[in-house]
Amino acid sequence: MKTIVITGASEGIGAEMARQLAQRHGAQLSLVLAARNEEALQAVAAQCQARGASALVVRTDVSEPSQCSALITAALNHFGRIDTLINNAGMSAQALFAEVRMEDLGWYEQLMKINLWGSVWCTHAALPALKQSRGSIVAVSSLAGLVGVPGRTAYSATKFAMTGFFEALRAEMKNAGVSVTTAYPGVVATQIRHRGFNAAGAPAGSSGLKEDGAMSVEECARLIVEGMERREREVVMTAKGKLGRWLKLMAPGVVENMALAALKDEVKPL
Repeated sequence: MKTIVITGASEGIGAEMARQLAQRHGAQLSLVLAARNEEALQAVAAQCQARGASALVVRTDVSEPSQCSALITAALNHFGRIDTLINNAGMSAQALFAEVRMEDLGWYEQLMKINLWGSVWCTHAALPALKQSRGSIVAVSSLAGLVGVPGRTAYSATKFAMTGFFEALRAEMKNAGVSVTTAYPGVVATQIRHRGFNAAGAPAGSSGLKEDGAMSVEECARLIVEGMERREREVVMTAKGKLGRWLKLMAPGVVENMALAALKDEVKPL
């Protein structure tokens, strides 16, 4: 049996990855589902168990290092091994930097704790078990971790940091037989942007991005799961995302204009 730990598994991409993995592997799979909302986690666990998988729920706030360690300890105590760690927990933010007051900048640090440090702490705790199983690590980043998006200075900073950390870790883990896959979704049809921070550090309540043609949660999860199982280095989603990555090297000004065009008119900088 394989044991897979998924953070941010209570809804959205994390929950859908859990369901798809359970559908693919059934009784050959043990899932450890982590997030802050235990009730929602239990519902996802039941859906996975109905597909034949075993599931353990561990309420976890990844912005707390002790809870990250406790998650990994619980997984090992219950299932005895970890084959894959999916660092999916994350939070969004939408605010023009000039509109953030100095006294409110603390949420930039909190966002970094959730998006970057949560992944670092979970990965560090799981690394000995992953080396033993010659397993895999997945980091769910964002296209905003490849191209800076206006209005998302904080979010892009956390995702660029994830990109650098996991790129370096990939090289470090090569001889240990541990693969590192970084996924770069674009706009996905979830509520993450509505719950993310605004300039004052409160829930935004709406998305600042144009969401016409947003990728479905099911499609996004499928692409990540397939990339993980093929042990790919990166999963860059959408044709525009792939184009923007390479165009950034040759015509960065064009990419900046593309990023601005992705914003709704009411949140664009003047």
